[in-house]
Amino acid sequence: MAVNNNLQGSGLAGTAANELPKQAVNVSDSTQMENNFISLMVAQIKYQDPTKPVDSTEFLNQFSAMSQVKSMENLATLAQNNLVLTDNLQTLTAAGLVGQQVSVAVESLDLSGQVVSGGFDLSHASTRTAVLLTDSNGTQTRIELGAKSAGKVPFVIDPAKHGLRDGKYSVSIESENGEFPQVEVAGQVSNVRVSAEGPVLQVNGVGSVPFYNILQFAQADAGLLGG
Repeated sequence: MAVNNNLQGSGLAGTAANELPKQAVNVSDSTQMENNFISLMVAQIKYQDPTKPVDSTEFLNQFSAMSQVKSMENLATLAQNNLVLTDNLQTLTAAGLVGQQVSVAVESLDLSGQVVSGGFDLSHASTRTAVLLTDSNGTQTRIELGAKSAGKVPFVIDPAKHGLRDGKYSVSIESENGEFPQVEVAGQVSNVRVSAEGPVLQVNGVGSVPFYNILQFAQADAGLLGG
């Protein structure tokens, strides 16, 4: 089990992390603007009409405006640094999940013979409930669960038992009460890939899953997921 964590691509490398704030605020441009402002203020004082000197409050207002610009630049730099830190922490957290069990929200499964445990929540009781799997050819397989009470409903998908070939299947829940609950599946993280959109986990039985689809960072209770 390996973690494909290209540090240069993820922003964990020190050079990349240091460059990002500079892209948000060009330090040289900021310094040049401040120098120009001071030069203009000095010229304004130097060439003002001695009989009608500029009101001192005007200088204070100008200086205050310059201070506000500098404060906004500092806030932009701080915000960019926070984004880099958040991205790094998220990547490190995802890397630490390799070999661990997670529960994820899914709309599809990548079956390869292994048994998959999952579950979903019903807001109301249903007299007829089923898991519906659809392969790439549009062929549907129904796994009947029968009548279910409101609450957590576990299920198990055994490809050998249900005659499911290896491949990708869309998965959904059908219920007599008209609900379409979110499907949750438990699986082990085999590796983590760093992408421009953030860490992507490879979960056994599920396939590629974005980090934000994780619902639980440890294996859910066996009673809930039917393990």
